[in-house]
Amino acid sequence: MKYLQKIGSIGFVAIALLFFVCGFGLIVLGAVEIWSALSPGDEQSAQDRFRLILECVGLLTIAVAALELGQTVLEEEVQRAVHVSSPTRLRRFLSRFLLVVVVSLGVECLIGVFQFVHTKPELLPHVASVGVAAAFLLAAWGLFVRMNVEAEKLEPEAMEEAQQEDKHVET
Repeated sequence: MKYLQKIGSIGFVAIALLFFVCGFGLIVLGAVEIWSALSPGDEQSAQDRFRLILECVGLLTIAVAALELGQTVLEEEVQRAVHVSSPTRLRRFLSRFLLVVVVSLGVECLIGVFQFVHTKPELLPHVASVGVAAAFLLAAWGLFVRMNVEAEKLEPEAMEEAQQEDKHVET
């Protein structure tokens, strides 16, 4: 059984590493985009430069999401060896994951509005659907957390254990 847990931990480390590699790759692509947008030698219009900067913000948003997801997988699955059967641990893991997703969708919605409000207003309903999806996820997440509070009261020792693990991981 310990052998299988060790293989699982190695798999989660590999997944976290891939998230980190993807995140840093996106940061590099964002740096290339911003260099292209701000380089004084190019004869680009302000509109083209603005579009490139918005694309850079989008790339960096996704990069942060990838890095956060890598950190979440590493901390929750490897350092803490989470057993998702506990309501406290499940809420914490899903909260970390959904925080990244909701913030990323919100930023992408904002970028889309800025990008299409003057150039392609016919795409604004599509952008609005991303914003609605982010709002729906946020509301569903809030409902999940609210409903999970009662389940957490049934096992207060799990909350204490999770808080002890937090102190251990932070040091």
